[in-house]
Amino acid sequence: MLAACGDEIPEWPGGADQSVAPGERPLVFKDSTPFIDHGGAGLEARLELLTGSITRNELFFVRNNSRSVDLDIERWSLTIEGDAVDEATELRFEEIMRLPQRTMTSYLECAGNHRVMFDLLQGRAAQGTQWGRGAIGNAEWTGVSLADVLTLAGVQESAVSALLIGLDPESPEGGFRRVMPIEKAMHPDTLLVHRMNGEPLPRDHGFPLRAIVPGWVGSSQIKWLGRIVVSAEAQWTRNNTTSYVLIGDEYQSEGEAEGQVVTVQSIKSALSLPWPARLSGEQHRLRGYAHSPHGEVVLVEWSDNDGANWQRAELEGPVEEYGWSQFRFEWAASAGEHTIMTRATDIAGNTQPASVPFNEKGYLFNQPLPHPIQVT
Repeated sequence: MLAACGDEIPEWPGGADQSVAPGERPLVFKDSTPFIDHGGAGLEARLELLTGSITRNELFFVRNNSRSVDLDIERWSLTIEGDAVDEATELRFEEIMRLPQRTMTSYLECAGNHRVMFDLLQGRAAQGTQWGRGAIGNAEWTGVSLADVLTLAGVQESAVSALLIGLDPESPEGGFRRVMPIEKAMHPDTLLVHRMNGEPLPRDHGFPLRAIVPGWVGSSQIKWLGRIVVSAEAQWTRNNTTSYVLIGDEYQSEGEAEGQVVTVQSIKSALSLPWPARLSGEQHRLRGYAHSPHGEVVLVEWSDNDGANWQRAELEGPVEEYGWSQFRFEWAASAGEHTIMTRATDIAGNTQPASVPFNEKGYLFNQPLPHPIQVT
């Protein structure tokens, strides 16, 4: 995924064609066959192909703002600079590896995941790539705390914000970038990672170093990280002024942004079935995934009568602090057209809402999805 999960990338000419001319760099390096291919925007996972809690690297969705980058680790370095550090610091990969290492499981989700549902369920198409339900994955990440890196550079008490910049020069602003408050940057669970599911970080996912910010939208989790600017003032870029902001009648603008800046994800659930699904008329054990940025999912319910009645699904464990939850339930399928909705609730009491106010860029859609199923 992915670090850039948003808007303003048109469909690739010719639809979902990832082919390139001889000698031209590919858009992505992994095999696109198992994915829903959005061309220049990325590869959407098919939830029905995912098994278990951890998403395998080869099935993990990809979201780029240009092309995946192939960096030489021997020539790579990370620069920390700005008016709120004691001195500009450059770290080589081996210096990153000498810092205390941590391993953490966290889901990673594009801000525009479920965007197409604004059109399908509300009749209003939002701008940007029409992601379905698969701009998400759950992985085990290994790396170092961003706070440890900033401490090496002598982060000052005056620090207000940290701007993370990627080494993808064809992306907007000459390298995709997003800013976070210094409090989030210094949180011990905000990581700079170099391994994914026990393997070196794949090129499509940010090799050699990327940010993982649990519970925040994918655009905050910069891939191919090369530079961090720490400032005593709030920093504003394309990606917190015109992109990754909620623009609509229900949202108030903040700072220099055109709307409400998108940071934290939203609680969601989805079935691990094709959309639409075709099933035989018999008893089925249906499965799915639920996740919340606010804490563990403690309840998933399902309904096959448009939400008139809800039944409790069974949660499958174990559940990691920042990971997603799997659920399952038995459904006796009868011939005909059906829809099944799922609804998640987390430990803090957050529940998927009955409806979501429209926003122009189509972020954070999370109302229960009426999954169409044809039973033969």
